[in-house]
Amino acid sequence: MEYKDYYQTLGVGKTANQAEIKKAYRKLARKYHPDVNPDDPNAEEKFKDINEAYQVLSDEDKRQKYDRFGSQWQQYQQRGGRSEDFDWSQWTTQRQPGGGQYRTVSQEEFEQMFGGGLGGFSDFFETLFGGMGGARSARRTNPFGDYQAGQRGQDIEHKVQISLEEAFHGTSRLLTFEDGRRIEAKIPPGVRTGSKVRLSGQGAGVTRGAGGSRGAGDLYLKVDVAAHPKFKRDGDDLRIDLPISFFTALLGGEVRVAAIDKEVTLTIPPGTDSGKTFRLNGLGMPKLGDPQKRGNLFVTVQVQVPKNLTDEQKKQFLALKKAME
Repeated sequence: MEYKDYYQTLGVGKTANQAEIKKAYRKLARKYHPDVNPDDPNAEEKFKDINEAYQVLSDEDKRQKYDRFGSQWQQYQQRGGRSEDFDWSQWTTQRQPGGGQYRTVSQEEFEQMFGGGLGGFSDFFETLFGGMGGARSARRTNPFGDYQAGQRGQDIEHKVQISLEEAFHGTSRLLTFEDGRRIEAKIPPGVRTGSKVRLSGQGAGVTRGAGGSRGAGDLYLKVDVAAHPKFKRDGDDLRIDLPISFFTALLGGEVRVAAIDKEVTLTIPPGTDSGKTFRLNGLGMPKLGDPQKRGNLFVTVQVQVPKNLTDEQKKQFLALKKAME
């Protein structure tokens, strides 16, 4: 069986007082609470380890027993003993006589009463202190609510496609659920493909335990911004190809550029090569969470060469060519 160093789990020394232990526990529990880390599969296990360590070190009787065991375990290891050969019999918690009436419950009943896997304790804890009593203790001392009493509903992810214009202005979607619920989901300006919009409490329903329920899960809208026929998106910047005439490129001039939300004038200097890119500041996409700030629009000009020239026009261009050479 694996030995668990509860002091290391909470990041405190063996001489830590109760105030230091409680402070360390609260800090770590907030950091690793599953509700705060819905996308981290390791947070739940880490939270369980932190909770288990606190149940022991915050209880003077359990802590004294754990310290005695830890000292003996250390001596055993120093003598080169193997974990599987250690004598656990003297440390196994026995139920005290005269302590009231008990009955055997099924695994399903146990999970309903104490929250199942989320409130479970390791074999190491249960061997030293007993699983049922530890579970009750966990429910009493948890400062973040009755986490073990009833499972929280499952989070749901739903894909939604929007246009680039909708991503620019922000939009909404009317969602209809199988149970008849209808909600309007607001999608903020600046979202991009892969962005997630969280709708708190709109996920799967709850699983109730003996002490109540944790509430419904969350609904996450995973956004997919459809490709645009004219603009290409690069983060918060937009890019566009703009055809200009041969004469504008040669002699210079002004052209109109249709940005995503308005038209602007772009000045082309004389002798502009095809493929030249101009930056128009602040005409890109709004920044998510701060739509007053925007990316830029990059305009790449594509010079259009005159085609289907008449014989007379060809002569004029030839004359121009000789003059320039």
